[in-house]
Amino acid sequence: MPTESGSCATARQAKQKRKSHSLSIRRTNSSEQERSGLQREMLEGQDSKLPSSVRNTLLELFGQIEREFENLYIENLESSHSTSQLSQKLKTTYKASTSKIVSSFKTTTSRAICQLVKEYIGHRDGIWDVSVTKTQPLVLGTASADHTALLWSIETGKCLVKYGGHAGSVNSIKFHPTEQVALTASGDQTAHIWRYMVQLPTPQPTADCNQMSGEDEVEFSDKDEPEGDGDGSSDCPTIRAPLTFLKSHQGVVIAADWLVGGKQAVTASWDRTANLYDVETSELVHSLTGHDQELTHCCTHPTQRLVVTSSRDTTFRLWDFRDPSIHSVNVFQGHTDTVTSAVFTVGDNVVSGSDDRTVKVWDLKNMRSPIATIRTDSAVNRINVCVGQRIIALPHDNRQVRLFDMSGVRLARLPRSNRQGHRRMVCCSAWSEDHPICNLFTCGFDRQAIGWNINIPALLQEK
Repeated sequence: MPTESGSCATARQAKQKRKSHSLSIRRTNSSEQERSGLQREMLEGQDSKLPSSVRNTLLELFGQIEREFENLYIENLESSHSTSQLSQKLKTTYKASTSKIVSSFKTTTSRAICQLVKEYIGHRDGIWDVSVTKTQPLVLGTASADHTALLWSIETGKCLVKYGGHAGSVNSIKFHPTEQVALTASGDQTAHIWRYMVQLPTPQPTADCNQMSGEDEVEFSDKDEPEGDGDGSSDCPTIRAPLTFLKSHQGVVIAADWLVGGKQAVTASWDRTANLYDVETSELVHSLTGHDQELTHCCTHPTQRLVVTSSRDTTFRLWDFRDPSIHSVNVFQGHTDTVTSAVFTVGDNVVSGSDDRTVKVWDLKNMRSPIATIRTDSAVNRINVCVGQRIIALPHDNRQVRLFDMSGVRLARLPRSNRQGHRRMVCCSAWSEDHPICNLFTCGFDRQAIGWNINIPALLQEK
């Protein structure tokens, strides 16, 4: 996670396991050994540059092939099959075997459901968080370890506004539900509320991206990162002072979010507390305590005064502010490692992701066990749910982004081929159901954010 200095030195590295394959040779009986010995004696006088061990192995393998055909021949003789029938059987056996081998090399050819549309390049360090405005005009926001937050034109990829008011890594960005106001959390132990005004540039024709099925993959080295040192943001307007400072934490503020209505905001900190503020006065309303270790994320319900906070103590907690006099807390236990995020979905469900490589779907009315568990091969970072279609986007440490439904069925993996996709850890995902082209955004420690077009009808049809 981000440090107060904004350094990326502590970014988690994905570990790749490589399987070793060994050749298994069937043991031969005594008669077979005698035959092999004769074959070796016959070939002793022949010149060969191959080592004797290699020659012996080849002889044994060819001997096995010869015996297979010999057994087929005897079987057909005993069954009074004609030579043509034997030939047909050998041909069928060969064709079936080679078909299996060839099919193992075929790539998935299903229709494209996930397509990379636009890359947003301009930060000088890893990007921790990505978010989309809830009001028109729709713009993309990114929070980076380079101490800045940037606003982007979704269509053109051009940087529109830079916020440079923080003195530490910017760990989170969220937009006000009704106004052109942003909320950012930082390693400088504060959260800032700042106003922006953007004018969208005229969209230019974009290059046609190759459509992919989401299962093709080419490995990249860590050196294959976006070109440039962040010059894309050097010519855009810069905001240096916020409207409001929210400061009462004694540690890194790792995340922040607006409570429904936008009149209050909640922050989560490494000092093990979450704070609720009055936006207009900047006053601390409540300090939410109970976690045993650093908080990692916070999320508010879109229509109710509910807050969920996640922590390194392997739990996440639900806070209820619907009754001003009652602030009850429910503790959800089910992960075995840091809970990196927990988010609300439709109804009474919460989805949590963890470094234990699982994502769990919970019913708020039943805290004892999850209603669905998704097991993956890599740690899961800040997840997001497409509320309308109930699709979960999972960003991973191993550079992958996978899509699942709420019942735990895997739908797709975002493509990583032809030098497309993230080159390093993917930190966050964010859906935008209002944009006609880019409906999913991801960001990572390769210093770029990516806009994707997810063909949801086709995705659900292939389910």
